[in-house]
Amino acid sequence: MLPDPFAATTRGITEPDPVRPALRAAGPLVEVAAPAGGSAWIVTEEKLAREVLSDPRFAKDPALAPEDWTGLEQTAAEQPSLTTLDGPGHTRLRRAHAPLLSAKRIQAQSDRIHRIARALLTDLGGGTVDLMDGFSTRFPLTVLLDLLGIPLHLLDAAVDACRRMSDPEPGAQGKAIAAIADLAAAGLTPNRKGLATELRDSLPPETSEKDLRYHLFALIFAGQLTTDASIGFLISRLLNGDKTAENDLVRETLRVHPPAPFTLWRFTTSEIDLAGIRLPAGAPVLVDIQGINTDPARKPGPDLTFGAGPHFCVGAQLAQLELRAVATVLRTDFPEARLAVPYTGLRQTFLGGIQGTRLTNLPVLLHG
Repeated sequence: MLPDPFAATTRGITEPDPVRPALRAAGPLVEVAAPAGGSAWIVTEEKLAREVLSDPRFAKDPALAPEDWTGLEQTAAEQPSLTTLDGPGHTRLRRAHAPLLSAKRIQAQSDRIHRIARALLTDLGGGTVDLMDGFSTRFPLTVLLDLLGIPLHLLDAAVDACRRMSDPEPGAQGKAIAAIADLAAAGLTPNRKGLATELRDSLPPETSEKDLRYHLFALIFAGQLTTDASIGFLISRLLNGDKTAENDLVRETLRVHPPAPFTLWRFTTSEIDLAGIRLPAGAPVLVDIQGINTDPARKPGPDLTFGAGPHFCVGAQLAQLELRAVATVLRTDFPEARLAVPYTGLRQTFLGGIQGTRLTNLPVLLHG
């Protein structure tokens, strides 16, 4: 029997994942029970996945979702964004974002991001510290607020709001989105300089203030979530004695432990044949990023950690630089740092649905 791929689980960091091999064994396209009810289809084969991620017949607009689904973003008509738009609308929005987060622009911030990592780790002081509590969320948020030009005294509010995004209470997510959007607006006040004002000036002139704030919310929340989910795996591997060079260490960590195990939902715009299966219009489809990345039969080459096609993650360069910065700073500034518990005692938790996997805690002695 196929295990539920959306069930929340907790297991040891070295325990194998039973879901990925089972999905691969079930075929290139697997029908499963969706978290919100009804059927969903998961793509488990890389070539098919890349076709789906580039095919306009698989759209991200939540307006196409089954009527009884909840917990999705607003529709593209209600709230246009990089994650709800497709086609020309998405292209225009991406053209405004992409230059601000290009490899060249992000690399120019390398020293700044290394300084932030060094300062936050130094501020943790001596003794045992849990880096999944006092660092994994604060570090990417500090980087994002700094780059966007948002005053850093709002950092605690940003941390609180991002954590409330996973609160299951009705209305909690909406309030958290509003809180992040409101603090993002502080980067747009007169005389502020940063990516927030650059994005405002790059967007189409008809962009409303509400839409601008939502775009900034999306940058902050998605940027935090991506690094937060991966940083524990990176640090634990490094402090367990992995001597791999930083670039390769980051790449391999992200391949094995991608920030999101699945893509965001896509929905078929019409009936379509896929891998010999007839999908109805509005069929929910996911790509199993983690399963494809870790397929033992997979040939070397670019992985799917940040997706593929038109929706390739616009913040991929920033996430990778943040992780490289942490690895470099730990090795150069904290050479005696070590895990405070055995590596095999660390636990990882999958939050369920299509959310990411992260370590439950990461006790570390930074000064040996």
